[in-house]
Amino acid sequence: MAMEQWNIGTMEPTRIEHDALGAVEVPADRLWGAQTERSRHFFSIGAPRFIWPRRVIRALGLLKKAAALANARLGTLSQERADLIARAADDVIEGRLDAEFPLVVFQTGSGTQSNMNANEVIANRANQLAGRPLGAHDPVHPNDHVNKGQSSNDGFPVVMHIAVAEAVVQRLVPEVTALRNTLADKSKSYADIVMIGRTHLQDAVPVTLGQVIGGWVAQIDDGLAGVWATLHDVYALALGATAVGTGLNAHPKFGATAAAVIAAETGLQFRETTNHFAALSAHDALAATSGALRTLASALMKMANDVRLYSSGPRAGIGELSIPENEPGSSIMPGKINPTQCEAITMVAAQVFGNDVTVAFANTQGQFQLNVYKPVILHNLLESIELVADASRSFDRYCARGLEPNLDRIRQHVEESLMLVTALNPHIGYEKSAAIALAAHRNGSSLRDAAMASGHLTGEQFDQWIRPEKMARPHESA
Repeated sequence: MAMEQWNIGTMEPTRIEHDALGAVEVPADRLWGAQTERSRHFFSIGAPRFIWPRRVIRALGLLKKAAALANARLGTLSQERADLIARAADDVIEGRLDAEFPLVVFQTGSGTQSNMNANEVIANRANQLAGRPLGAHDPVHPNDHVNKGQSSNDGFPVVMHIAVAEAVVQRLVPEVTALRNTLADKSKSYADIVMIGRTHLQDAVPVTLGQVIGGWVAQIDDGLAGVWATLHDVYALALGATAVGTGLNAHPKFGATAAAVIAAETGLQFRETTNHFAALSAHDALAATSGALRTLASALMKMANDVRLYSSGPRAGIGELSIPENEPGSSIMPGKINPTQCEAITMVAAQVFGNDVTVAFANTQGQFQLNVYKPVILHNLLESIELVADASRSFDRYCARGLEPNLDRIRQHVEESLMLVTALNPHIGYEKSAAIALAAHRNGSSLRDAAMASGHLTGEQFDQWIRPEKMARPHESA
């Protein structure tokens, strides 16, 4: 049983908890125990910036509740203890005990200390519910009961998968989809606005603004589909593997039973993995999710850079799109408006690229039966998900919804473009068409004047063949 005393340095009341290495002073009113306190002491790396977010704490609670209920169903844990653990785990799941999870990302590579943090908090809370003092370890013991049928080596990967899957489904997909839908509406609204296309940053043949925005929508759709596709493997849980993948000390049906509970609790399609050894020694499913996020971020960066260039100027640049005037853009130049939402989302993309490099490297560190970079994989992947979700929401609200075409500027650029000459190729050939375009460019004349001066066609033929609106939709009937 724990004994209360005072920490001389802080004059705060403490109690003594014990683990396999001996006695440890723990703040008297905290639910965590000896192993959590040791981790607080030895791993104050990046604190408090890298403390686990609510999503991870919730996943820890879900894991422990599912394990207790599964063990009770399989007859390896009394129903009384399972009920106490489940009640305590519900406090964790619902966010009532977040302050009891003080550990940082940069700890043991298996996530053992965060797993034990959950075991200790839930055991102490369960014993509180049973009317017992903190540190009693009776009727619920953190290792023997809360951790029953598990190892940190399979438990923490389950937490990783739950947290990532919920983040994708609940945060990423809704926010990115909202941006996608805004852009899809803009694509339809601007379907008939013909503008000059550009390749190599040089003038090209016409397109419509609707087609341009529709391209962004398609990229986002593909990016989201790629992330969705990775969830099939993320739903496979390492439960039942225990320490090295053999399932030692776990009921043979524990993994499937506990996974079914997690599926019911979350409404997601979690299941037991088909190969526990791979689930412990590598995290390919999460690396794939990270890679898919990188691709999605690439699509968002392309979109944002296009908006930034189309809105450049507004008078000395392209200036074909107008962006919302959200805030002053300069501390010295009055009236300047900058494409700040574009800059923010492209910086997020750069961060996601870097996070993916970390995840990819960390996934290689699966020596023998255990990958020991689990916490940093989880941290970087969750950060990427949250950043993309936040940036998509911000860009949608404060840029995409307010995008408007500058019709006069668009019309001017179309009329001045030399690449309209491309429509003459089928009629007078490439060489003669090229000569007309180069002559107009060098002489500073209009394309029409240069065409008529060439003697290869009449003004009437030029007007008949050079139709920008038809060039943008060459396969539609007149």
